[in-house]
Amino acid sequence: MFPASAMKWRASVRSLAAALMLAFAALAGLPVAGLVVGPASAQEQSNNLEAQFLVEGSAIAGEEVMVALRFTPSAPEWHGYWKNPGDAGLGMQLNWTLPEGWEAGEPLYPVPTRLIQPLPGSDGLMNHIYKGAYSVLIPLKVPDRFDASAAVPIALDATWLACTDEICVPEKGAFTGLVPVEPIKRKDVRFAEWRAAIPAQIASPSRFEITSNALRLAIPLPQDVALEDPYAFVAETRVRALQQIAFASPQVIRRDGDMVTVEIPTKQLQYPEGVEPPAFDAHSEIDGILAFGGGEGVRFTAQAGDVPTGGELIAGEAFEAPPLWTLLLGALAGGLLLNIMPCVFPILSLKALALAKAGGSEADARADGLAYTAGVVIACVALGALMLALRAAGEQVGWAFQLQSPGVVVFLLVLAIAITANFASLFELPQLRLTGGSGRSGSFATGLLAAFVATPCTGPFMAAALGAALLLPPLPALVLFAALGLGLALPFLLIGFVPALRRRLPKPGAWMDRFRKAMAIPMGLTALALVWLTAQLGGRGFALMALVMSFGIVLALVVVGRLQRAGKMAWPAFGLIAAPFVIFGAFALPSSYAAQTTQIAAQSIHEPLKFSEDALAKARASGKPVFLWFTADWCVTCKLNESIAIEQEATLSAFEEAGVITMVGDWTSRDDAITRFLNAQGAAGVPLYLWYDGGEPEQLPQLITRDMLTDRAAKAR
Repeated sequence: MFPASAMKWRASVRSLAAALMLAFAALAGLPVAGLVVGPASAQEQSNNLEAQFLVEGSAIAGEEVMVALRFTPSAPEWHGYWKNPGDAGLGMQLNWTLPEGWEAGEPLYPVPTRLIQPLPGSDGLMNHIYKGAYSVLIPLKVPDRFDASAAVPIALDATWLACTDEICVPEKGAFTGLVPVEPIKRKDVRFAEWRAAIPAQIASPSRFEITSNALRLAIPLPQDVALEDPYAFVAETRVRALQQIAFASPQVIRRDGDMVTVEIPTKQLQYPEGVEPPAFDAHSEIDGILAFGGGEGVRFTAQAGDVPTGGELIAGEAFEAPPLWTLLLGALAGGLLLNIMPCVFPILSLKALALAKAGGSEADARADGLAYTAGVVIACVALGALMLALRAAGEQVGWAFQLQSPGVVVFLLVLAIAITANFASLFELPQLRLTGGSGRSGSFATGLLAAFVATPCTGPFMAAALGAALLLPPLPALVLFAALGLGLALPFLLIGFVPALRRRLPKPGAWMDRFRKAMAIPMGLTALALVWLTAQLGGRGFALMALVMSFGIVLALVVVGRLQRAGKMAWPAFGLIAAPFVIFGAFALPSSYAAQTTQIAAQSIHEPLKFSEDALAKARASGKPVFLWFTADWCVTCKLNESIAIEQEATLSAFEEAGVITMVGDWTSRDDAITRFLNAQGAAGVPLYLWYDGGEPEQLPQLITRDMLTDRAAKAR
């Protein structure tokens, strides 16, 4: 009649029996190797991944005693996890109660298997799991000065995760055991089998190095050891603060004699604006398991060092860069095509016409061509070197990375507006005459300017070259950036060195002034594009503040132009007029950018409410539909559903139109309120999806689709 009370009564009896057994064994000094006494506190419901605690051997001063946790699934669909679970999951946590001076070593796991959950648009999610029964061995170090006359009691509190392909449940157990002090006559023969399943530790040192997009390992392994299905399981999840191992991406494995090299792809982590990534130092050691296939493998511990290249490819598809000369031609052609971009062509065409108008000597023309080329090449190489350095430091940047910075975009906007005003003859530049002068300093500055404003563009030829530059060693990569700059500089370089080309340029005349003013149109369009980009990066308020500052600078340039035409000193007036606007921008731009991002975060409907029963009651009382889901970082199914259903743009748009209130309960860490709510819904774990629309909640399947959510949102309008 009272099943709960009866269950608690039986649990109390088991605990009492366990305590009596321990006491009797301790008093009698019995040799109890392999004796299981636990769990010490019986649970009201059995685990889906049942654990058994066993002890092997005797407590001998200065030596080790091996204990085992034997996990057995209650049904075939349940599985456990390796110490690094992969993209989701949770590793086992152990909390020991040991005699004074005893120490627990690192748990020793058998070779795990890989479980891949498909995910549209990516390699999917990979987890490192164990199907079926498996044993984890933990060595206990007995202190050198140890003496006991009776069996030594030990205790362990353990937590682990049990999952199927649809649900995950965190589980726990409390275990007690006795370690005898007298020699054991009959050892538990199962330990020999479990020990044989633990991969052997490689005695020779392994090495690792971290590149911008991979973790590379060098693992010594005798050449006669066959590698049927090689794979490297690494205990680390991240190798830098922003660099995480891409577990599901194919590994590239090569073999050269007695050395195996493994290249494990990494991905860059993204943090929201204003959120600082956690402090994180690169590992001094990286340990893991090199699996051969069929449950066989070896354990390795790698120290930082050089990892060789080359060898026979035995797994994965390695990046094979095209011959360097083809990449150089691609970069050269790509740079050449940049000359017709609307932001570059006006600068170069006017500079070429100014060179023809100047009518200087051959030596002057060549010097101008070389100075311009030096400016372009130096700018391209400098930008490329900075990009490679940032990627090596763990940043996720690519070509034109500077346009991701609002400050750089504002600078380019002001520059484009100033060049447009110069083309429109509103003012003339001083001695350097960036767009009209033929001096060497002016040509060099023009080269720097042309390269800087051209970098946002990529073309068919340069795409492959720049992609290869991100994977090549630094020196050949920088050579590619130099080739890109040479291609951009090539037309003007040829004009400077080939008199026949200069003679083919149109003769100077009044048309040149009209042409110059016409070139203000593409530069003005470039400025408008930068206004749009400024608004995209920082919002409309941020763009408005940038335009106010730009207006002040243009006003100052117009005054400069009038003073120039009157033959008066002009540039001091520019400083007086422009300075207040620049100071205004220095204060207004950062604050407007911060305000805009804060407002966006505050108004975003995509940010779900945090679950509590009070918050749920208020949300339901509003009369709006409510979508509540429970998730955890270690739940593979949860992450899969979030990627393919919840976080889809179509779902978010449908929720916005229907006024759906979204709420999430995060069960990554234990939360008693969430546990009680899950139990009340008849759910043993996560994920759980509930849809409220007036009456009782509708419990959705544990594998959901985008259409399930958008259809319900459409009906709720």
